[in-house]
Amino acid sequence: MTALSPEYRDSALAALAGAELDVLVVGGGVVGAGCALDATTRGLSTGLVEARDFAAGTSSRSSKLIHGGLRYLEMLDFALVREALRERGLLLTRLAPHLVRPVRFLYPLRHRAWERIYAGAGVTLYDTMALNGGLPRHRNLTLRGALRECPALKKDALVGALQYYDAQVDDARHTMFLARTAAAYGAQVASRAEVVGFLREGERVTGVRVHDLEHDRTFEVRAQQVINATGVWTDDTQALVGERGQFHVRASKGIHLVVPRDRIQSKTGIILRTEKSVLFVIPWGRHWIIGTTDTDWNLDKAHPAASSTDIDYLLEHVNSVLSTPLSRADVQGVYAGLRPLLSGESESTSQLSREHTVGSPVPGLVVVAGGKYTTYRVMARDAVDACVHGLGRSVPASCTQGVPLLGADGYTALWNRRRVLATESGLHVARVEHLLSRYGSLVTEVLDLIEADPSLAGPLDGAEDYLRAEIVYAASHEGARHLEDLLTRRTRISIETFDRGVAAAPVAAALASGVLGWTDEQTAREVENYRLRVEAERRSQDQPDDETADAARLGAPEVVPLSGR
Repeated sequence: MTALSPEYRDSALAALAGAELDVLVVGGGVVGAGCALDATTRGLSTGLVEARDFAAGTSSRSSKLIHGGLRYLEMLDFALVREALRERGLLLTRLAPHLVRPVRFLYPLRHRAWERIYAGAGVTLYDTMALNGGLPRHRNLTLRGALRECPALKKDALVGALQYYDAQVDDARHTMFLARTAAAYGAQVASRAEVVGFLREGERVTGVRVHDLEHDRTFEVRAQQVINATGVWTDDTQALVGERGQFHVRASKGIHLVVPRDRIQSKTGIILRTEKSVLFVIPWGRHWIIGTTDTDWNLDKAHPAASSTDIDYLLEHVNSVLSTPLSRADVQGVYAGLRPLLSGESESTSQLSREHTVGSPVPGLVVVAGGKYTTYRVMARDAVDACVHGLGRSVPASCTQGVPLLGADGYTALWNRRRVLATESGLHVARVEHLLSRYGSLVTEVLDLIEADPSLAGPLDGAEDYLRAEIVYAASHEGARHLEDLLTRRTRISIETFDRGVAAAPVAAALASGVLGWTDEQTAREVENYRLRVEAERRSQDQPDDETADAARLGAPEVVPLSGR
């Protein structure tokens, strides 16, 4: 089973520099990682390079939902909803049952007769299109029944409700698992490896120039087909080729708030309509995630900033239905992400299509863009299909609908044995459940670390929901290279603690330093950089608009500056 260790990264880069691949994927988000898994499981020699960390962009900053997109039924986009619901069922039951789990939502009704009929018909169609995708069907609730499920709602904010099921995922962990599974099947994957140029033979793209940002060296990777899967950076990557793209990608900013679970008394998530879109209140462990906004963004793509206006917008809308309103003091974490939307004629980002597009602007180059997180596997399949067309030889069809991610096989049996695992490991059963929901059957690798060093069984100071072993494992097995990777993506400490992870940072850095070979000076620099990042984010969230928020967020240094920055 391949560990994304520091040694693995070195060997992957050496392999990339020394061979001509069938397919090289540029971009380590969910679509890029999905492309790498699709290509390598078809028997193609495959590489993947990512300029920052896996899932560092959009794929760690979503609403954490695996869903069909109930609102797309209203737009009559039945094909997209059916496709997404099929993917939701695959992820829940076969591909990633250890990472994707059911979540209940309450949809408050404000009008007595027509709205229940109208919304009920939509949710019934949603259930029917899911084709027994592993989730219960929706149910109708009276006002009393709705308030029993969600006592936090104002009595005059609804006359009844519908309750239906969707699914949720830790998006950054799922993306990392995709990359790690691709590596286990033979793909060479590397983060902190930035594409700085494309190789050409005449009009044909024949590879890329890569800058290894960790060791400041540049080398060439040759490939018969290159996939541009860089999301909101699609146009920037395309510019390196020197060719105009066939389509353009617009960035739409969505922000989310994280509040403690006790601030909203409810046994279920909530979905509300707003004037522009929908607003979710999503259960997230000991927290709620509240989101999202949908506004055009033309500023820094690496660190989209949430302004004070964005935060007030979400609080105002959620407070319109809560009997005990939330205040700024209740907000534990804030994160902002950018959706890659295909440019259309509509000026409203919420109206742009979530369909994806695959194109080949020049021979040897395939571009995939648009889409939504849930349908990443379909996007990847279509992109690799386009590569196969360019390869001009017989290649097996995509098989990823039957390829479980690492940690999926054996997960159910281990979950059933969780009390036995707790007894054997000396951990509380609640800790074992937490580990199983993050690692699946790979939990045995984490437990092996604890057996070898019992001090790792203790909670992480400053973020007690996580064990010390999880930090070590993230550095040794999950490709984390820096403290920011550990606290924002391998764990969610940066949004799940009121201090945004500042207290946990020195402890986490000390644990990771041995694995990653940091000197005392670098360990101190990692901690300081993280502290400055948190300060910059806090400042940005006090600013009145996007421009001032962006300027404040950019005040923090990059832990690993990209080329030319």
